[in-house]
Amino acid sequence: MTPDDRDFRREMASAYRSGWQFIDLATAIPHAGDSLMVTLFGQPIVVVREEDEDVRAYRCLRRPRGAPQPVRCEVRYGMVFVNLDQRDHQLFEPDITTATPRSA
Repeated sequence: MTPDDRDFRREMASAYRSGWQFIDLATAIPHAGDSLMVTLFGQPIVVVREEDEDVRAYRCLRRPRGAPQPVRCEVRYGMVFVNLDQRDHQLFEPDITTATPRSA
């Protein structure tokens, strides 16, 4: 690996790690108990459809550290997104502007 490769990987990780990343379509895990394994920025991530039909994601840690760690996961428009950043920001900002009816 050349120094340019290391710099590129570091820049990619810092630029994209804090954002929402598309994983796959939700139809890739249609049934409860189905799972999908992906590698995101060098970290293995498991996306699982739980028994309650919710889709959740977990970071797979090495054995000495213990159990898998939950990762922020959202399903929007049939697509699964994950975010490795721990800061509190949402995938899409809800549109809370509502029109108030005018009286005639």
